[in-house]
Amino acid sequence: MKKTYKNLVKNIKRYFKRNKIKKAVIGLSGGIDSALSLRLVADAIGGENITALLMPEKGLTKRENVDDAVELCKFLRVKYRIIEINPMLERFKNLGIKQNKQSWINLKPRIRMLVMYNYANASNSLVIGTSNKTELALGYFTKYGDGACDIEVIGELYKTEVWSLSKYLNLPERIINKKPSAELYHQHTDEGEIGESYKDIDKMLQGKKKMSRKLKLLIKKNKHKTEKIPIINK
Repeated sequence: MKKTYKNLVKNIKRYFKRNKIKKAVIGLSGGIDSALSLRLVADAIGGENITALLMPEKGLTKRENVDDAVELCKFLRVKYRIIEINPMLERFKNLGIKQNKQSWINLKPRIRMLVMYNYANASNSLVIGTSNKTELALGYFTKYGDGACDIEVIGELYKTEVWSLSKYLNLPERIINKKPSAELYHQHTDEGEIGESYKDIDKMLQGKKKMSRKLKLLIKKNKHKTEKIPIINK
């Protein structure tokens, strides 16, 4: 893990230097992916150059996740802001668009994306992505929501590698041991929604285990997320 850590920090630092930008903004959830992403970027460009936006949904986001995110920011000396997304969600109820479950839960990461890019534009910052290699391979993210960013810092790490590197860097155990969840609805967990454990998924993606029918169907369904936007020939 030492070599992986050093290479990631070096390449993050190089990316910022090449683009002549010194600041970053990240959406921090209190989960392991965003926690590791924040730690890597802080080590690369300095915590004082990062702003973490904590964007809980009142009535859904667990208080412990907000508390863990705040504590991590304080430890890394990262500026943070807490912005509840409920008022923005409420505005969509007045648009006259009949919402279904899928449209409503995808609205949440898209609102968070808008807030981050608004902040990034106002402060000349890069938006840090927090998706890991497993999620990217499955298309397990919201298109133009948490899938939108300027740079993916853990996009080459499978979920199991995210856990390993987080342990190597001594991130808080309570963050490492949480059940992965985007908290898009009550009792939501990644593995529950996908129907497979991350350990098994990583083995399947790495060819160490036969791909399940369930995973094949998910990858096929999400193909439009993982490919370039098609341009129709004239």
